[in-house]
Amino acid sequence: MSQVSVVVPFYNEEENVTELLREILQCLPEAEVIAVNDGSTDGTLGKLRENGRVRVLDLPRNLGQSAALFQGLHAATGEFCVMLDGDGQNDPADIPLLLKALEDRDFVCGVRRKRQDTWSRRLGSRWANSIRRFVLGDQATDTGCTLKAMRREHVQHLIPFNGMHRYIPALLGGADLRMGEVEVNHRPRRFGVSKYTLGGRALRGIWDLVGVRWYLSRQIHWPRMLKD
Repeated sequence: MSQVSVVVPFYNEEENVTELLREILQCLPEAEVIAVNDGSTDGTLGKLRENGRVRVLDLPRNLGQSAALFQGLHAATGEFCVMLDGDGQNDPADIPLLLKALEDRDFVCGVRRKRQDTWSRRLGSRWANSIRRFVLGDQATDTGCTLKAMRREHVQHLIPFNGMHRYIPALLGGADLRMGEVEVNHRPRRFGVSKYTLGGRALRGIWDLVGVRWYLSRQIHWPRMLKD
C-alpha cells in the first residue's frame, strides 16, 4: 500500500491530463494516483487510461467536483490523501510542503499566493471566504484552493453533497481536528476554460452555508474513549 494517495478530479481537461499526471508522478513516484473522470465528454478518459501508473475511476455522468473528490477519497488506500485540481493550476511541487505540515496536523489547506484568476473571481472568492468564516468560524483562509492534504482516517467526517469541497475545513474542524495552512503556488490555466460561473456559485453557496451551519450545530462530538 502506498503511503500517499493523490486524488485528482477531471472534467473535460483533455489537454491538461498528460502533463499534470507526469508532474505528479515526478514529484511523488511512489504515490497512488487516483484520477476521477467526472463524466467528461471530450478525450479526457482516453488520455487518463494511457498512463498505466494511474488508477482511473470513471463516473457515468458529470456529478461535480465534490462527488469526484468524495469517490476518489473513499477509493484511496494511502495513509495520507492529497487533493488537487485537474486543470493544472495547482502545482504538484507543493505537495511535499503540505505533507510536511501534516506531520503535526490532521489536515492541511493550501493558500494560493498571487492568484492567476480574473479580478472578479478573486473578489468573489474573498467575499465568500469572509462570509463563510463569519458564519461557520472555520478560520480557513482560502477554501477555494483544492490543494489540500488529510489523513485518510478522517475521510469519514466528510458528507457527500454538491459543494462539499468548499467546506472541507469546516467539516473537519467541526470534528475537532487540527488544521494547518501552507502558502502554495497558483499557475495560469494553460488549456481549456473554467467550468464555474460566479452567479451560480453564489446562489448555491447560500444554501450550502445554511446546510453546513445546521449540520455543525447538530453534530455529535464523540468523547475520547478511556482505556481499561
